[in-house]
Amino acid sequence: MADADYELTLRPDTSWLRLELREIWHYRDLLSLLVWRDFVARFKQTILGPLWIVIQPLMMTLVFTIIFGRVARLSTDGLPPVLFYLCGQLGWNYFAQNLGANSATLVANAGLFSKVYFPRLVVPLSTLVSNLFAFLIQAASFAVFFLYFKLVLKSDAFALDWRVVFLPLLILQTALLSLGVGLLMSSLTAKYRDLAQISGLLTKCGCTQRR
Repeated sequence: MADADYELTLRPDTSWLRLELREIWHYRDLLSLLVWRDFVARFKQTILGPLWIVIQPLMMTLVFTIIFGRVARLSTDGLPPVLFYLCGQLGWNYFAQNLGANSATLVANAGLFSKVYFPRLVVPLSTLVSNLFAFLIQAASFAVFFLYFKLVLKSDAFALDWRVVFLPLLILQTALLSLGVGLLMSSLTAKYRDLAQISGLLTKCGCTQRR
């Protein structure tokens, strides 16, 4: 027997700006589960686990310091090479990880999308939040090196600026930009699977050009 108080309304999306934020909040439990799933799956069956979040940028910093600092002798404008390359990787790694994961989100979660209804934006948002945790851990490791050079080694080559208060806005901008580009790539990848390989190539080429 139908419930007289129950009403289901189907309507088409009329604008790209219709994000249904209230509906996403209603499915916040699913969002938290997907965030935990992504974070755990990344380090499943690894010995060091989440330590790889810190080890990877440190290894890349060592490589950059040797190749660009010792061999190519590229200037870092008087900054310690360790801080220079660690800081340079923070924003780019967050963007590249979001883009790499979201560029194939429609294909990777096709089975989930076809079984049950939920706001489709929940899946890419879970990737942003999961990678944000990794970003914060890497930022904390950078802060440790920053304090070491500033307080222990008494380096005067750098100092904190008042514009650091805008850092959360930059992180938000990076997240939204990677989300937009990732969703565009994902919609194209659903038809042209070759783009999944190209997106990884683009992030690697972008990393090379930044150096």
